[in-house]
Amino acid sequence: MNTINVDGKPLSPSKLVCIGRNYVEHIAELGNEVPDEMVVFNKPNSAISEQLLSFHDEQLHYEGELCFVYQGGRFSAVGFGLDLTKRALQSKLKTKGLPWERAKAFDGSAVFSGFVGIESTDHLFDSSLRLELTINDKVIQAGGIDLMMYKPAQILKELQTFMTLEEGDVVMTGTPKGVGVINAEDSFTGKVLVAGKILVSANWLAK
Repeated sequence: MNTINVDGKPLSPSKLVCIGRNYVEHIAELGNEVPDEMVVFNKPNSAISEQLLSFHDEQLHYEGELCFVYQGGRFSAVGFGLDLTKRALQSKLKTKGLPWERAKAFDGSAVFSGFVGIESTDHLFDSSLRLELTINDKVIQAGGIDLMMYKPAQILKELQTFMTLEEGDVVMTGTPKGVGVINAEDSFTGKVLVAGKILVSANWLAK
């Protein structure tokens, strides 16, 4: 089983639960309709990778996201994640009304920073919790809880109405505007911030 790092310790999620179309401006940039209810899809444990790929049968796109680890009935830790997407394939599948897994759940399609623990009354409900993605030292994506259609507490409550979350599962909460193509040798830096202070960050060189 692949692992993530939570406060310096390895943890193996059984699955990654992903929220789609959670930022209005991102919905607009892809020409999608605003959904009537929360969009949910899963990635398997095998999607987790430490290496940022630029190509997997086709050129990949990046989506930076705030991500939470589920433990003890709540979101216990936060980190930065990249949801890698085969955009051309996804568009083809959507046109045919087919599931997205081939475009979203392939091996190596999820890359994470380390995760840092949060108290139940802390940053989870802080509207200043946000992500920032820079590529080659230029800020490309920035957004956070204040821009989400579904906030973390709402996401957790809704997921628990139809799905069992196992200890260590990761919930990826969607991406703000600014998604795009990953080019080999691009330098990526992902950050999670609260009130302008960096909680956690990570760097990757696209392969």
